[in-house]
Amino acid sequence: MATLTAEYKKSVKKVPVKGMMDNVMEQFNSAADQINLHPNIKKILSITNNEIIVNFPVKMDNGDVEIFRGYRVQHNNALGPYKGGLRYHPTVDIDAARALAMWMTWKTSLAGLPYGGGKGGIQLDPSKYSQGELERITRRFTFALADNIGPEHDIPAPDVNTNSQTMAWMADTYMSTRPPAERTANQHVVTGKPDGSGGLEGRDRATGFGVYLTIKFWAEKNNIKLNGKKYIVQGFGNVGYWASYFLEQDGAKLVAVQDASGSIENQKGISVADLFAYTKAHKGSLLGFPNAKVLDNDDFFATDCDICIPAALGNQITAENAYQIKASLIAEGANGPTNVEGENMLLERGITIIPDILCNSGGVIGSYFEWLQNRNGELWQLDEVMVKLEKKLKESFENVYKYAEDKAMDMRTAAYCIAIERIEKAYVQRGIFP
Repeated sequence: MATLTAEYKKSVKKVPVKGMMDNVMEQFNSAADQINLHPNIKKILSITNNEIIVNFPVKMDNGDVEIFRGYRVQHNNALGPYKGGLRYHPTVDIDAARALAMWMTWKTSLAGLPYGGGKGGIQLDPSKYSQGELERITRRFTFALADNIGPEHDIPAPDVNTNSQTMAWMADTYMSTRPPAERTANQHVVTGKPDGSGGLEGRDRATGFGVYLTIKFWAEKNNIKLNGKKYIVQGFGNVGYWASYFLEQDGAKLVAVQDASGSIENQKGISVADLFAYTKAHKGSLLGFPNAKVLDNDDFFATDCDICIPAALGNQITAENAYQIKASLIAEGANGPTNVEGENMLLERGITIIPDILCNSGGVIGSYFEWLQNRNGELWQLDEVMVKLEKKLKESFENVYKYAEDKAMDMRTAAYCIAIERIEKAYVQRGIFP
């Protein structure tokens, strides 16, 4: 690929990084122009339906009371109940929640699910709190949100720094506030629960499995074998781990990983199982892993590889580092990891991007299966869940890939066009009340 001059590198670093809401609106407006979206429907989809901010007190282990701020943004429910994760992170704010909720609307529509988009969370660093404190924070947050969520209205799920345990606490709190006769009927108020508490077998790996599958489908379309291909992963949490696990099964080689603690590299390959075991034993940190060298965080995206999987937070690939990327494929495991300026640079260099609303949609598809399982009083086995997931994701990928080829556009714009057209059709058919 063409090298960039030192002057150009210096100039791109001066480009201000936009917020996630700016990015999602640019992406939406670009797709809306492509499909000539009706101006009235464009107005509706450009704003959120509801924005809930709650401040609530929680007693800490030492007896002190701390005040927390939580958010839930409900973007659109034209196709069904709001659906989306809750994250616990210092970067959680109303702007981020708006952008993430909007992405969820496009994601659920693209996957053909009967859902709209919602997102939220609490602005905190969970590593600073005990397990007991996190439980009380979660339960109090659920109680504060109780009138704004529900199994047929808004269905939260795990996201950054939340997991099946968080969802179990939420479900129990919500059900405990319902009349006794209604409690079990409200089990599907959240998804991503533990297997023994109404959860779906395979939901834990659904997002990472989807990232792997979209990479696999893309490779097959381009007659590329994954065996021997080198990949790097930013974020070695649930998504990064499972995507790595399945890629390794196909013979691909993990050569670099970055998380909040730092970055490591080994061009000969990093064992996914060994790294996972190490992070489990070291509070999630990969620093000090013996079979790799420490890599400067600023050099992570410049690592020699074939596939790059950003599976951490938003706005990670920007004009400041997009020129460094050596991968020929970006598979977006996170929501909004590539901003508009960074994406334009990548596309100009001929790098393919599998967009987040397709690439990481395995999670919400798995959540839909769990919701159905609870709603119908069924129990689905792992093998059938994985088959259903692959079938659904294959269908979504084929739709996006074909649309992009037919219209000569990138995959993100194609995915947006498909998602928005489905919502537009619902509004056209139903009309606007009154």
